Order: sequence, then C-alpha cells, then structure tokens
Amino acid sequence: MNLNVLFFAAARDAVGADAVTVDVPEGSSIGELQQLMIQRTPQLERWSQALLWAVNNRYAGCDQVLHASDVIACFPPVSGG
Repeated sequence: MNLNVLFFAAARDAVGADAVTVDVPEGSSIGELQQLMIQRTPQLERWSQALLWAVNNRYAGCDQVLHASDVIACFPPVSGG
C-alpha cells in the first residue's frame, strides 16, 4: 500500500522534502515504517529513539498498524522555552 508521510522541522531537512510516498505491505506498523525511512534516509538514524509519529493527528506508538487512508506525520524531538 502507498502511504504519504509528512515530515517536519529537522526530520524534513534530513529527508529533503515536506512529504514522501512510500510503499509498504498491508498491515505494516509505525515501527516498520520508521525502519524503512531510516534505511532510505540514514540521517534520520540520529533521532531513531526519539522520533515522534502521528497517525490521523494523534500520536502513535511503534505498534500502531497503518492503513492506506491514514495521514502520517513524523517529528524530531522538540524542545523549547
């Protein structure tokens, strides 16, 4: 299934695009998507333990199963003050 993945802040800079389309098997999880994205864009490895993922505007854990209609977003760790 094809998924459109949005990237923000430093994750966008690492990927070099605001969004990419990736092909993953049906039933793939956020964790599997993250592994695929790190393989495709090794610069994301820097944040691999702290990347935040959202599915349909809600934060998602690594075990969340993805569907073709999902809106997926990836954020690096954020800090502010």
